[in-house]
Amino acid sequence: MAIQPLRHTAPTTAPVPHRAEPPTGPTVQIDPERIRAMTQREAARLNERTPASAAAFTRAERALVGGVPSSYQRRAPYPIYLERGAGQYVWDVDGHQYLDVHNGVGSMVQGHAHPIITEAVDRRMRLGSHFAAPTEDAYIVAELLAERWKLPRWRFVNSGSEATMDAIRLARAFTGRDGIMKIFGSYHGHHDYVMVDIGLSVYEMGDRENYPSLAYGKGIPDSVTQMTIAVPFNDAPALERRLERLKAENRLPACLIMEAALMNCGVILPEPGYLDEVRRITKKYGVLWIVDEVKTGLTVAAGGATELFGIRPDLVCLAKALGAGIPTGAIGGTDEVWGPVLNGDVYMVGTFNGNPLAMAAARANLERVMIPEAYTRLGAINTRLLDGAQGIIDRYRLAAYALGIESKGVITFASTKVVDYESYKNAQQKELVDLGWLWNMNRGIFGTPGRDEEWTLSIAMSDADVDHYLGVFEEFASELTR
Repeated sequence: MAIQPLRHTAPTTAPVPHRAEPPTGPTVQIDPERIRAMTQREAARLNERTPASAAAFTRAERALVGGVPSSYQRRAPYPIYLERGAGQYVWDVDGHQYLDVHNGVGSMVQGHAHPIITEAVDRRMRLGSHFAAPTEDAYIVAELLAERWKLPRWRFVNSGSEATMDAIRLARAFTGRDGIMKIFGSYHGHHDYVMVDIGLSVYEMGDRENYPSLAYGKGIPDSVTQMTIAVPFNDAPALERRLERLKAENRLPACLIMEAALMNCGVILPEPGYLDEVRRITKKYGVLWIVDEVKTGLTVAAGGATELFGIRPDLVCLAKALGAGIPTGAIGGTDEVWGPVLNGDVYMVGTFNGNPLAMAAARANLERVMIPEAYTRLGAINTRLLDGAQGIIDRYRLAAYALGIESKGVITFASTKVVDYESYKNAQQKELVDLGWLWNMNRGIFGTPGRDEEWTLSIAMSDADVDHYLGVFEEFASELTR
């Protein structure tokens, strides 16, 4: 389906988070055996529908480790292999069409094969795809990002992991400290210093005032792991108490890296006043505040979560949606913080940093695609989807609630409010989420597998697509509660 380019108009008012609360009245009790039976049935149906994916996996695993380019893409008994995408839809190798709410883990908010992005990349390809030298697009993209995020200086990298890795190194050089701090349960890429305190069970968490530092998988030295300290989300007093204890031990960290809204636990929004307190506390202790906008950048507002929540971090990390499908990332910061790079104390390099294809895509994206009208469209679609989902939840008395911001949203299966990773794990209803993914796939909705993810909508989506999603969800609710 062709995507119609949007036209510039006057800026719209800033989007606001769609806040919902868990049910206050009685909820229906769902028989676990019914969930297991439905899961077995839907898994068998998906396997029957996707023989070409099964065949692709048989061949792929001979040479491709695990049959996939990334461990994240693995799924038993095999992943669903995709062939193409256009607008809001993708097609698998068996020829099935899906409404895509996965969107490359949130990278394709523009929709697939957007004509403006495609034309810009094609034109740049014909002029040369790589030089390892600066091009005009690179500084124009930096100017556009500076205007949106109100941070004057930018550098480019090739992924979200690289962005957070280099931002942390810059913070260490600037402060002269080695330790870092993060939010417990948050994900900031796959480099050693941030692969800490992720994916843990409630039994491994320990005291929230002194969370242990535990590596996410093997191959990460314990000496590195122990340099990272985690604190709970939405608990500014706990953050300040931990920093006060670290100050007494002469172990203040270089930075606090965090998302303004947690995006790897479904969606967890910041409570009112929390982010302002984080800014006050980090300034008090001389800790640089790095806001990871790899998931929220360009997807929740023109200036990301920084604009949405009205915050002023020292450094911001972008990736995913910035390149509209071309791998790229960016780091924005104040003039002062960039000092160690400008004077040569920090050597920030990368052969593909500012690659011409990525910069051409990013420029077209910023100038002509993700403009104010895009966020008006996303906000309207997401509000309609969230309100519709909440109405279904209420009618069927499910222990769940729907919430989100702009293109992001989730149906959280919980009877109590999720405010941090600990409450998220305590409220876990993983079996329902796994079943929901299978149910959607068998009815033409391609979502991100696993409870830790949220949906990402695209500007190509229509009201009919929202109706399709809600119709499938209502069928799910009805079948669960029969």
